[in-house]
Amino acid sequence: ISDGKQTDVWVYDWARDALTRVTLDPGEHWMPVWTPDARHLTFRWNQPGGPPNLYRRPADGGGDVQRLTTSPTSQYSGAWHPSGKTLAFQVASNTGSDLLLLPMDGNEASAWQPGKPTTFLSGHADSSPAFSPDGRWIAYQSNESGPNQIYVRPFPGPGGKWMISTDGGTFPVWSRARRELL
Repeated sequence: ISDGKQTDVWVYDWARDALTRVTLDPGEHWMPVWTPDARHLTFRWNQPGGPPNLYRRPADGGGDVQRLTTSPTSQYSGAWHPSGKTLAFQVASNTGSDLLLLPMDGNEASAWQPGKPTTFLSGHADSSPAFSPDGRWIAYQSNESGPNQIYVRPFPGPGGKWMISTDGGTFPVWSRARRELL
């Protein structure tokens, strides 16, 4: 939600019919993504004077904001692996965008700590990563074959890729009810 001065992430509670503002600090907070346990939200924060990097905060708006990445390049929230131990995200590159993986070490009791991001895909405009509910596959959007199409790969690998769409595709979403990609 934006008030014209800054953009914030809010959570709507269906049971209480109430909104809770999760981000309070100056800047633009975009692209929220739930962690698999639904306790935190990961988001892109464009602080005044800096490029957007990735952060997370408890979904109830309490607690501190935790910085997950530090980069001079714009980054975009992606998807959490169902284990909660890997965040796939998009970073701006000279080819358009690359997909990176951020490992997370620890647990709720010892506090999660981000590791060093590694490149998962590069060389094309790769974006919108989405893990399958069982965590064995990752879908993504790419212009590798010309127009944007949806591809899948085994995760963490090894294995090849398969183009799933045939007439263009963007923003893949895995069904929670059936074994299909939307």
